[in-house]
Amino acid sequence: MGKGHTTTEGSTVKSSPATTPDPARAQGGLQGKRLSLVFGTLLLAMAVSSLSETIAATALPTIVGDLGGVEAMQWVTTTYILATTVTMPIYGKMGDVVGRKRLLMGCLALYAAGKAVCGLTPNMGFLIMGRLVSGLGGGGLIILSQASLADIIPPRRLGTFMGAMGSTFTACRVVGPLLGGWFVEVTGWRWIFWFTVPLALAALAGLWRFLPRDAADRKTHPDYAGMVSLAAAVCSLVLALSWGGNRFAWDSWQVVGLLCVAVASAGCLVAAERRAASPVMPLGLFRDRNFVLTSAVGFLINIGLMGAVSYLPTYFQIVDRMSPEAAGLMCVPMSVGSLVASTSTGMLASKTGRYRWMPVAMCAVCAAGFGLMATMAPGTPVWQTVAILLTVGCGFGLGLQILTLIVQNEFPHSMVGTATAANSLFRQVGSTVGASLVGSLFTARLVADVADRLPPADNVSLSSITPSFVDGLSGPVQAAVAQGYSEALVPLFAYFVPLCLAGLVLALFIRQKPLATTIDHGAAGK
Repeated sequence: MGKGHTTTEGSTVKSSPATTPDPARAQGGLQGKRLSLVFGTLLLAMAVSSLSETIAATALPTIVGDLGGVEAMQWVTTTYILATTVTMPIYGKMGDVVGRKRLLMGCLALYAAGKAVCGLTPNMGFLIMGRLVSGLGGGGLIILSQASLADIIPPRRLGTFMGAMGSTFTACRVVGPLLGGWFVEVTGWRWIFWFTVPLALAALAGLWRFLPRDAADRKTHPDYAGMVSLAAAVCSLVLALSWGGNRFAWDSWQVVGLLCVAVASAGCLVAAERRAASPVMPLGLFRDRNFVLTSAVGFLINIGLMGAVSYLPTYFQIVDRMSPEAAGLMCVPMSVGSLVASTSTGMLASKTGRYRWMPVAMCAVCAAGFGLMATMAPGTPVWQTVAILLTVGCGFGLGLQILTLIVQNEFPHSMVGTATAANSLFRQVGSTVGASLVGSLFTARLVADVADRLPPADNVSLSSITPSFVDGLSGPVQAAVAQGYSEALVPLFAYFVPLCLAGLVLALFIRQKPLATTIDHGAAGK
């Protein structure tokens, strides 16, 4: 803060002159009604992107049944994850270079077009294409929304708004399966995609009307070599993590080959960034203590978040014999906990300027929550499950959005988008690791546990257990499957406890720095 081009740890980051920003954005940021309108549209943009990560999960069996092509089902999810993860850092850098307003509007248009294709799709091929297009747009929505907020609000006031954004992000992820199940039962699965189109277009219109013109550096040339290397590294890593233990064994040549490509591409990225005038992933970021620590903490916590959210709705349907709607409602306490905690800590950070304790508290409460989740079993009272999920949600809400605030307060404003995107990239990879790790371990444990409980004559296909599949089994077999499902999944939640504790130790070393009270849109840092 107030250090010009120099960041912490003595690292120096180049920043180029920017054009003059909209006069409506003074150094103190937007105020009043216009701020409310801009924030509402940015919140809507983030919400539609976050929903897309989980809303189709409960509907995939129905979609595949209607369209055929079960062998391509995994690509429906993988394609979106790939597109969003690969484009995140690119959008972050491009926003710093060309300005965020038009780029964010373009992302919303791409997102809406992809969703329209998904809703109208006649087959699996078009569905995957639609998911690709919507992912190419969705990769920029969260990053550019957060960075655009930093364009109009100084860090000292930003905590309250980041709290609301953080709670919205987590809540939409958790509520997504509930909405997906409701659409399947009431309106048909195509409305899972159609209903987000008018929301995205409404956000686009709001941003066009209310978001101020942003600063941009017209003299900087894109770092094409860095973009290609980064895309190759991220794409290879995400595919390896998504396929490992599921489609292919971890020691298969496919997974090992992808990991080797990821490592080689990362090496090429480092070499390219050393020579680039305006790198897409500045190496100076990794010389900043708080950036490294917040990225590591976000990576570890998101492993647990996505690992839990991905399987809880199906767990409630199979183990507790709930309907899709009821299973989705069981996840609501996690959203409520996140909403309350995220909003509260955001307001406290803005009021007091003190935030260092929040990531520490997040890791501690999440560790306790996952430990309690590991005690769940068939017959656990509903109130007890609700209390456990409320605890976990509160844990996430205590600090996830604060990690972004810390990063945005750390660097010159000309690097806000780049730093935010790089930080979010590690979280996204953590989410991929969580879903993949739990999936592979759970599948192996499920086959072993349930197979021991059933006679060979039952001929149960253990590798493809779904709620509808269990409904067709006899009562004793249903009970055996439910018990095996619980014993295969629930103990895995205990694995997240040491990850959260490791995050806690790292969070203790985050440095408390004063939150900037003004926004410098010029060449200097904050």
